[in-house]
Amino acid sequence: MSPTSKSTSKANGRRTIREIATFAGVSTATVSRVVNGSGYVSEETRRNVERVVREHGYSANRSARGLSAGRTGLVGVTVPLIHPAYFSVIIAGVTEALYEQDMRIVLCPTLHEHDREVSLLERLMHGTTDCALLVLPEESSGELRTLMQFGFRFVVVDPRKRIDERVPTVSAAHSAGANQATAHLLELGHRRIAVITGPGGWMATEERLRGHRAALAAAGVLPDPALVIESNFEVAGGRTAGAYLLDLAEPPTAIFAFNDQLAIGAMQAALERGLRVPADLSIVGFDDTAEAEIVTPRLTTVHQPLAEIGRMGVSLLTRLLENQRLEALHVELETKLVRRGSTAPPRL
Repeated sequence: MSPTSKSTSKANGRRTIREIATFAGVSTATVSRVVNGSGYVSEETRRNVERVVREHGYSANRSARGLSAGRTGLVGVTVPLIHPAYFSVIIAGVTEALYEQDMRIVLCPTLHEHDREVSLLERLMHGTTDCALLVLPEESSGELRTLMQFGFRFVVVDPRKRIDERVPTVSAAHSAGANQATAHLLELGHRRIAVITGPGGWMATEERLRGHRAALAAAGVLPDPALVIESNFEVAGGRTAGAYLLDLAEPPTAIFAFNDQLAIGAMQAALERGLRVPADLSIVGFDDTAEAEIVTPRLTTVHQPLAEIGRMGVSLLTRLLENQRLEALHVELETKLVRRGSTAPPRL
């Protein structure tokens, strides 16, 4: 796992605005006003913040803040949708990290429409913004390569498909997370484990399938193609896929769904058939969104550090703006299994 933004700030001798605010016992907005010399701050508060800044070595990143010639201080963020928890948590991490750099977000929902995203990017790169974060972009590797050739700086967050190696990316360790989820079910004694995947050809789908199959192989369990069904990362898709799997002549004793939405849909399909989770069927999700804590039983799932993925994307982007060399072009953040109430040993 790559270092978090906190450890990075300590390593390069600079604290983040959030850390300075914590040390001074004030808000990040107050720190920003003191550092920038804008807005009213009491003399006592100002002296307190300035003392903490001197002691801890914070300095505003004026290059990234867009104070140099020709900079706007604006960062474009293209994202398929805003509402699902998955995307909203990433955006929250992005906006927090940008605020600490005194930069601002220009949010561009694309609705999974390729032409709309291309049009938005054209506007962003022609003076509207300094750079961009592309979350699950629709563009092909060739289109992204062309964007680089125009000199526009950007980072891809959670790439949809495999792209040019020269494009900087941030994602979660999909394969490792899937391996943990499947290994957990195997340790409980499950051998007939079904999988509800995301769309074929997506990096997340391929990597999670790879991790799942590696765990099966390590346990000496042969994969059954009949227990792998493709879906669309939505609750309705999980419900349909779950119904298909549970209506098989020999249904699975456990289902590993490739996101929490699919897992919740599978739960609904089980409930409709009078099955109890986890007594009759164990279910594991992926993402650890807010919904995983709300459903009954609470969902066992793989945690993705979604907010930190957004923050790391901003970290890479500010280094690009400062013409710093990136130590790693492709950053994968660690995933971990969160055990809750939706998994148990199979019924004998």
